[in-house]
Amino acid sequence: MGFVWETPEEINRALAQRLRGIRKRRGLSQQQLSERSNVSYGSLKRFETTGQISLLSLTRLCVALDCAGELKALFTNVEYASIEEVLRERT
Repeated sequence: MGFVWETPEEINRALAQRLRGIRKRRGLSQQQLSERSNVSYGSLKRFETTGQISLLSLTRLCVALDCAGELKALFTNVEYASIEEVLRERT
């Protein structure tokens, strides 16, 4: 495993800010996105502030913002960490 420059919490906050930017680009208030996604207003507000959210709620937000493809693409192009990993996958 390589050196991680950010903590998991920092990564989550950065993701939350990106999604917040998409929400704003789409011209939606937090309340509107909450209603459209069926994610509670409190959960959405907490996510945008702290980065904390359940995976299901994150998925619902992405679907409502028409960016679920980004989420679905996670982990599809992860590079191999070693030749041993390549060999393990083939057995």
